[in-house]
Amino acid sequence: MIIHFRVIGLLLILLAGSHVVFPWFFSWKEELKRLSLINRQIMTIHTFFIALVVLLLGILCLSSGEELVHTVLGRRLCLGMGVFWVLRLIIQFFGYSPALWKGKRFETIMHVLFAILFSYMSIVFFVAGG
Repeated sequence: MIIHFRVIGLLLILLAGSHVVFPWFFSWKEELKRLSLINRQIMTIHTFFIALVVLLLGILCLSSGEELVHTVLGRRLCLGMGVFWVLRLIIQFFGYSPALWKGKRFETIMHVLFAILFSYMSIVFFVAGG
């Protein structure tokens, strides 16, 4: 089980780091101009904090796998993370329009990869939390 926490830790750190390219990749400079100042700032600030939480979860998985598996608090944290990632998996299919990825090679590949990633993390955290 610890190896899964190490893999997830590395994947979460990579996922957090990928947020750095969001403004460029999604053309936020132009896209966000259309929003009010408050909505523009909410988008950028929330993205930063989501990336920070994902980074910290990755570090937690890398540094504290044993504690996550072998303590009551660790198992409760795993259960909570399992709920978080299974909800994220559901949003992957029902929160985003298929029009964003269907018929687009790169977007479809990313959609499938993220679905696999969120499924994997959900399973590992639920198993460790159970």
